[in-house]
Amino acid sequence: MPAGLISSPHSARINRVDRVMLQVCLALLPGTLALVWYFGWGVLINMALATVVGVSAEALIMVVRRRPVLPAIGDYSAVVTALLFALTVPPTLPWWMTVLGMLFAIIIVKQLYGGIGYNPFNPAMAGYVFLLISYPVAVTSWLPPNVPELLQARDLTSLSFMDSARLIFTGALPQGLTWDAISAATPLDEMRGLIDQGIVISEIRQSPLWGDFGGRGWEWVANWFLVGGLFLLWRRVITWHIPVSFLGGLLIMAGIFWLIDPQTHPHPAFHLFSGAAILGAFFIATDPVSACTTRYGQLIYGAAIGTIVFSIRTWGGYPDAVAFAVLLLNIAAPLIDQYTQPRVFGHQTKRA
Repeated sequence: MPAGLISSPHSARINRVDRVMLQVCLALLPGTLALVWYFGWGVLINMALATVVGVSAEALIMVVRRRPVLPAIGDYSAVVTALLFALTVPPTLPWWMTVLGMLFAIIIVKQLYGGIGYNPFNPAMAGYVFLLISYPVAVTSWLPPNVPELLQARDLTSLSFMDSARLIFTGALPQGLTWDAISAATPLDEMRGLIDQGIVISEIRQSPLWGDFGGRGWEWVANWFLVGGLFLLWRRVITWHIPVSFLGGLLIMAGIFWLIDPQTHPHPAFHLFSGAAILGAFFIATDPVSACTTRYGQLIYGAAIGTIVFSIRTWGGYPDAVAFAVLLLNIAAPLIDQYTQPRVFGHQTKRA
């Protein structure tokens, strides 16, 4: 063979796991910065703690299994799991819950099944749901967004770096403050609770909590995660099938009920910009291990997740349901793939 030539197949890019994971980390950066801006330093503290625990747990299991450690931690999959987990939990979550959630995600959900490529569930979402079911109050206690008008209207205060660190690691509130002064319901919580009390949406949206579509601060966080998701599409780390079908299924369901009664069902855009829908569509549901792999299967998979998210948010017991919906469809992914396999190239259907 002449020098400088290689045999086919010719590829324009190398799909190494570490490169893919690093691009995911880069794509998370805009949304992470927005989350820190609006919800404080606790976000970064959680991310650092989760990353240290996740990588350490991965290394420990590799030693126990007598497998090479560096390749396992060098693919950065544990880092991505830690970052996604930390972005979904409250910025003031006690340190030991973060440790417990990450140990469950890495050891039980990922390594118990054989490590990367074998886990049937998304580890980050499994760790989150494990904590949510076990400690629902702590996992749903969010800070108010750092919006001056909102803080003044509700007599709330934001936390400094030291206040956040002290609260996370010792549980001690800043002197003279109570939980009521630093915590607030999320937009999904508030909307759901007030609707259940019989208050119509036109009255609910008079509160300073609301922005153009969702909660103030929350909608900008979603916008910046959308920027990161579009980056992943541009870099071809993910395809459009799952994000578009996920958000499309959510929008269609929300749109139908909004058209039926706009006073008891919020505008469809509310569902996109008030919770983890954007993060879930581009970063969580697209997990290449636990999601569907066929193109038709990905469309079904994403649409089903969007539909379940709306159903749980509207009639279920948890206002934000992305984690539950993703885990439920992780179970169904192999079956969906089985019945959506494309026709083998060269195969000819028999004629009668």
